[in-house]
Amino acid sequence: MTGLFLLLASDYPANLASGMAVNFRIAATALAMGFTLGVPLIFLRMAGGNGRRMAAPTINLMRAAPTFVVMFFLLNIIPRPFLLFGVEVGLSPAMIVSLSLAPYAAAYFVDNAGSAVSGLQGGSQTEALLFLPSLIRAFIVLVMSSSAGVAIGVNEGVAVILQEAELQVTLGERMIVFAIGAFAFGALFQLGFAVVWAIIWYLSRNLRQREGS
Repeated sequence: MTGLFLLLASDYPANLASGMAVNFRIAATALAMGFTLGVPLIFLRMAGGNGRRMAAPTINLMRAAPTFVVMFFLLNIIPRPFLLFGVEVGLSPAMIVSLSLAPYAAAYFVDNAGSAVSGLQGGSQTEALLFLPSLIRAFIVLVMSSSAGVAIGVNEGVAVILQEAELQVTLGERMIVFAIGAFAFGALFQLGFAVVWAIIWYLSRNLRQREGS
């Protein structure tokens, strides 16, 4: 217990919170990119015919793209900084991780948003609401996948945990470091799911009341 109190009284909790904020920023950026890429693909897939045939291989490729491969590919082919429309642009390692996660985010968005749109078209607003927990689930996957950034020097949550663990002398102290990190991530994820399900319950109840009136 002494080791736990010493760790909690040290800079570790603050450093972990800062690192986790990096994970969340990477995930949020990747999700926004996925939304931007996914919306046109949804319309193509819903159009049927040639549009659907064009969208299908693109979505399959994005779904299968390995994050590590894409990340190191981008790291080596994108010069830093580079000129974009005459403006010097520099991509941070964190942004490169976000870019590497964007294909997965786009494919996930297309799959789940497409189901939500189909639900709305079929008159089932409740089915469409299930898109919300799917979105949170995608965000959690992106947060955890963003830990790949440790390989290119991003000081995110997992990097902070590993750095702190290296400073400890005994195995027990290292296990406490990992336990604090796992609890911090897990508690936030559970809180996010609880909030989303509360929103879904509230909206579903209102929908049922409107349908019954």
